[in-house]
Amino acid sequence: MKLPIQGNAFSNAEENGAPFFRRFYIYQKERFPLLGHGLLVAAFSFSAISYSRICRGADGFVAIRTFVVGIFTTISLFLLVRIFDEFKDADDDARFRKELPVPRGLITFRELAVIGVVVALVQIVVNLVFFPKMLWIYAVVVGYLLLMGKEFFVAEWLKKHQFWYVTSHMFIIPLVDIYASGLDWLLAGVQAPVGLFFFFAVSYMNGIVLEVGRKIRAPERESEGVLTYTSMLGVPGAIRLWLAVLTVTLLLSIAASVFAGYGNGVLAVLIIVFLICALPAAFFLRSRNVKLSKMIEYASAAWTIAMYLTLGAGPMISKLLFH
Repeated sequence: MKLPIQGNAFSNAEENGAPFFRRFYIYQKERFPLLGHGLLVAAFSFSAISYSRICRGADGFVAIRTFVVGIFTTISLFLLVRIFDEFKDADDDARFRKELPVPRGLITFRELAVIGVVVALVQIVVNLVFFPKMLWIYAVVVGYLLLMGKEFFVAEWLKKHQFWYVTSHMFIIPLVDIYASGLDWLLAGVQAPVGLFFFFAVSYMNGIVLEVGRKIRAPERESEGVLTYTSMLGVPGAIRLWLAVLTVTLLLSIAASVFAGYGNGVLAVLIIVFLICALPAAFFLRSRNVKLSKMIEYASAAWTIAMYLTLGAGPMISKLLFH
């Protein structure tokens, strides 16, 4: 384990000397806002379960207890991803991102390790008590997370090949999606619907949309040691990449909607959302300013939320309310 960093010019002595729970509150607020991320992951999980049930023609939704325990697991799995990233990125953060909580001494690696172990133990116990069937999918997710934490034992190679770095790390999203959807099909003792393949593919591509979108920067916001797609590919190249990823995600979402039996209304919504989300990228090519680069990041988030609402959550809520 790496030794905790004592602090730097960004350190706040009062914060660093505060009790653990106060420091953890500040940490999560900056690095993993539990409320905001929790709501997003809950919606993500709800959509995966909903899409599975709609695809296989099941009535209603899963039991509330199943859903609550399931979203605890999915939310805390993404918290583990955040904690693993702190260890994985420790050297770069200490050199180039000294304002972050760990480099400035707000929280130590030892404390993060303890949090991670406690979270994992609670996840195992909760799943063992409520639905032991889910443990094999959980084990696959955690196994992949452990490999990610070690950079698949080819850290230097991945650093030099950004494409493979991103594509390999994004598999954690559909893996968590498989767990979430399994709260339906696996617990029901049936085979996973074929359409879920496209739903998982949409989840995977959504992760790449978000990753590329948040690393498109205006020229004045580029900084040493911070890898961005605009610095690697130039502005036109980064925009073309983001639009290509967005387009592939659109095509996969259309395929997912077909397998779920959705009509032309959903197709129209997908295309309209695509066109609206693509606008900031077109504008950024003309005027390469900070505001428009942030709009691309917001459009990436809006696209992701819209996909989950359109493919799973929206149709399920409609069924529950009106049927």
